[in-house]
Amino acid sequence: MPALERKWWTLIAVCTATFMLLLDITVVNVALPDIQRSLHSSFSDLQWVIDAYSLTLAAFLLTAGVAGDMFGRRIVFAVGLGLFSVSSLVCGISSTALILNLARGAQGVGGAVMFATSLALIASAFQGRERGTAFGIYGAVIGGAVAVGPLIGGALTSGLGWRWIFFVNVPVGVVAIALTLTRVQESKEANDRRIDWIGFVSFSAALFMLVFALVRGNSNGWGSSMILGLLIGSAVLLGVFVIAEWRQSDPMLDLNLFRRPAVIGSSIVAVALSASIFALFLYITLYVQDDLGYGPFAAGVRFLPITMLSFIVAPFAGKLSVRIKSRYLLGSGLLMVAIGLFLMSHVHAASGWTVLLPGFVVTGIGIGTVNPVLASAAISVVPPQRSGMASGANNTFRQVGIATGIAGLGAVFQSQIQHKTLAGLGASPVGREVLAHGGAALKGAITGGAVRQVSAAIPSIPARNALLHAYQVAFASTFNHLMVIGVVVAALGSIGAFALVRERDFVPSYSPSDTTQEKPSVVAL
Repeated sequence: MPALERKWWTLIAVCTATFMLLLDITVVNVALPDIQRSLHSSFSDLQWVIDAYSLTLAAFLLTAGVAGDMFGRRIVFAVGLGLFSVSSLVCGISSTALILNLARGAQGVGGAVMFATSLALIASAFQGRERGTAFGIYGAVIGGAVAVGPLIGGALTSGLGWRWIFFVNVPVGVVAIALTLTRVQESKEANDRRIDWIGFVSFSAALFMLVFALVRGNSNGWGSSMILGLLIGSAVLLGVFVIAEWRQSDPMLDLNLFRRPAVIGSSIVAVALSASIFALFLYITLYVQDDLGYGPFAAGVRFLPITMLSFIVAPFAGKLSVRIKSRYLLGSGLLMVAIGLFLMSHVHAASGWTVLLPGFVVTGIGIGTVNPVLASAAISVVPPQRSGMASGANNTFRQVGIATGIAGLGAVFQSQIQHKTLAGLGASPVGREVLAHGGAALKGAITGGAVRQVSAAIPSIPARNALLHAYQVAFASTFNHLMVIGVVVAALGSIGAFALVRERDFVPSYSPSDTTQEKPSVVAL
């Protein structure tokens, strides 16, 4: 087969797989309430639907890049596609929340393998200006998937059921695997790299223990031996990880990269963006669907202002990065995210979805400003030969931000929503009657998002209305507090960008036609 055809088949295979992968990240959000009702899952189970994926994606990204270098990127990419497709099938047929979350974790492993090898496959297939064109197409596919994800997810969930957001991956995955094995040329470089098992295990275990403690803290008690043990164990393992990476000759993460303040700054930006707006998408979805009562498709339509604006703004921000220093774009973009979240922190029990619209607009512009500049800055502040590791590390920090952000915000959400709903019910005679007959089941329904189902079973209309009103008031107040936390996180990230992403830390980039340098191995989401 002529080389000209083979390289474009490589781009098609990689873009097809990446579009599927990113759709599966964004479509899940609008399907969460339906998943919760179908599987009778708790709020913690909902958190794990996202966190299981983010955790394994963060844990395997850097290691998967090394595996691609060792065994060949094409075959490793195909393995990742296969694992992602099979785990998607298991997600779709899951009968319990536990099976779904375990399958989501397996999806994260497959996703990490695909991310860690996708850009390297494109970089090895294209040279010179064509490589820039290929990267541009790849970036457009990513932006498009993120932009239309909530709408497609809403349409599938409303029309066919939530299971189809996973089932559609299977035929797409089969086609992508066939293209990869028959039309993509193997990409492998002579090296003596080895998998850093100490770093991989210690980092993965530390992150899992931290997130598990945050998710279970309210139910088990923050002073309980289990939660304290998990937090202490996480800190100890993180220390083991740092020591192991510092002492090894070929570490999973080269800590010497962080001697440049700009590397620290870009990492802070990655965590702040993910731990603020991207982690808050779960709670915005719950507000729009559970509290306001919109279906999945209607919710997806209402998310279009934020997703489409981020998609439209991103190319302009990428072009501006040539003329405006990265620190100003990153800092300003995160500041806009903070302002947008602040605009969303004025929800009341009687509010409609349009109360979120100004915040959606400003936040969408902020996301679109940060994302392309962060992707470029992450590899521009290190020597070219370390660009692959720097890009992988930045994406790892993004996933860490999502996982810890959802878990931390969830701890606040569960604590406040229950306390405020019960307090609201206790303020009226009718509400106290609900409390007297509800008991522990009512507390579980509040934190589990099943208040509407419980209220429907109450024969007394005044009592039913009292419960719904108390819950809506509590949800609005708790939602506003979560937005304020997001404001603080995004603002701190903005400060970190302005203070640390110094232009003098940037290094000259290599020529696009130079194939001897290390290629970026993953792309920023």
